[in-house]
Amino acid sequence: MTDALISFFTETLAGLPKELIIFIISMVPILELRGGIVAASLLGVSITKAIPICIIGNIIPIPFIMIFIRPIFERLKKTKLFKGLVEKIEKKSLEKSDKIQKYEFLGLLLFVGIPLPGTGAWTGSLIAVLLDIKPKRAVLPIFLGLILATTIMCIVSYLIPYIIKSI
Repeated sequence: MTDALISFFTETLAGLPKELIIFIISMVPILELRGGIVAASLLGVSITKAIPICIIGNIIPIPFIMIFIRPIFERLKKTKLFKGLVEKIEKKSLEKSDKIQKYEFLGLLLFVGIPLPGTGAWTGSLIAVLLDIKPKRAVLPIFLGLILATTIMCIVSYLIPYIIKSI
């Protein structure tokens, strides 16, 4: 699914500068920084350009999620059209929150940093809000998680292919 989304964005945004494409991909939920790094590698963007672009792209939505998601969800839950969807998103997010609740800082850092489906800065920020973790306490582990995810994804997307080509 992630590959299909990356392909969709790279094809849809074809013609734009590669750096802007990976920036946009890094801002999109589900894909986030992980998708941005993969797309950067596939588009031939150097690792030194890709890292800051993808990190900044993935960080930008975080304050907005932490500040505005609760009031937005509360308002949407008052509508027939969106009530079920919002409750489903909250339920799915909270299902993944047991380790974060137990270990808070380290749990949030690892949740954001280990690139598995359904994890990342978007979901980590949402869970932090739903668990009433203050933004000041959530921002550092989310940022460090992004650094961990960047490291892992750069190894997978740049280092391993480089080693394979060198053999």
